[in-house]
Amino acid sequence: MPVNREELGRRLKEAREACGLIQENVGRQFNLSRSTIAQMELGNRAVTSLELDRLAFLYGKDIRDFLSEEVVEGDVMTVLFRAHPELRNDEPMMDALRRNLAIGRELSSLEELLEVERDVLVPAVYPMKAPKTMWEAIQQGTGVASEERRRLDLGDDPIQDIADVMESGGVRTGEVPLSEDISGLTVDGPDVGILVVVNKEHPRIRQRFSFAHEYAHVLLDRDRPTVSRTSEREDLREVRANAFAAAFLMPEEGVRRYVGGFGKGQQSRVTADVYDGEGVLRVQHRTMPGTQDLQIYDLVQLAHHFGVSEIATLYRVRNMKPPLVTEAEFDRLKLIVESGRSREIRSGLGLPEPEEYWRRREFRHRFLALGLEAYRRDRISRSKLIEIARLVDLPTDAIKRLIDDSGVESSRDRDASVSGG
Repeated sequence: MPVNREELGRRLKEAREACGLIQENVGRQFNLSRSTIAQMELGNRAVTSLELDRLAFLYGKDIRDFLSEEVVEGDVMTVLFRAHPELRNDEPMMDALRRNLAIGRELSSLEELLEVERDVLVPAVYPMKAPKTMWEAIQQGTGVASEERRRLDLGDDPIQDIADVMESGGVRTGEVPLSEDISGLTVDGPDVGILVVVNKEHPRIRQRFSFAHEYAHVLLDRDRPTVSRTSEREDLREVRANAFAAAFLMPEEGVRRYVGGFGKGQQSRVTADVYDGEGVLRVQHRTMPGTQDLQIYDLVQLAHHFGVSEIATLYRVRNMKPPLVTEAEFDRLKLIVESGRSREIRSGLGLPEPEEYWRRREFRHRFLALGLEAYRRDRISRSKLIEIARLVDLPTDAIKRLIDDSGVESSRDRDASVSGG
């Protein structure tokens, strides 16, 4: 049974209020008066399909939520604002978030049209009690990072594209402008799936860490939307996520092996017992004083290798068991890093800037490939494919060239070609 005007108006009003918008603001978005929006919500004025589509985008909802006989509860925007109402006032973030939600919905729709098994693309869940102490939070984060690396068969090598790893596991990722205090947020909804966004205004190297941080929330805190703030870094869930990010991006064995390539990272005194059938021969080896000390140029190379900041690398090598730096060495290196000399050292070593070397690949390749396949199978129209491409900033001319260069032809195109021939 179709939804009548009164029910549609009620749903529109609820969606608007959930986003913290007033009728005047919505009217300005559409060049309509406040009274016109009010009449829509009262069911006294018909809503065109174009208006409904734009309203759905504005409210971060699927247009089907307004037309379905069943009321959909718990959409992403409603849940997010219920937990973090202050975000309603951040309009630049809201605009970017709406765009990412729209991409997530379209991707879910394409997967459904192409019968992609979503169960295969759902990240793991690590059922774990909330930590009660800082130490417990660090232990949990580090342990889950090691287990997840094993599960994904990542070995101990650097992760070239953390967002790509997350995308391949069913997590949608994006970059949105957020306030300086917010590094990222994670939400989960029935129509968009699991969505992680990081602060677009932060340096690329920090975004990598933020993606890994939010991935911890995906694995450990999926039952709630999370907003990661610097001001809340002592929250135990945030501590756990930071410990996860450090261990996930810098696996201990990989770090030790790389440092070993500098001829460092060994204990200053090593003892070995050799049994020869008659007795035990004890052999001791002592390195020269100072030869095992990490220097700033070692730290810079290590940070570059794993794609993290020098300060994050420094804390990681101190927190390993046994640590790779003493407290005195940690303090010395920390002063050098905080002085800003790392960039000059990186340049002197011939290492590229992190912003260029660690530039992430957009996930849109999979998004567009699914769109092309759906078009080829006649699941979507050419105009819908063009609309999808615009969501990831691909101009109309570019998507038309992509269609031609790929040799993609829907059956409608083939029928038209035959008829024309």
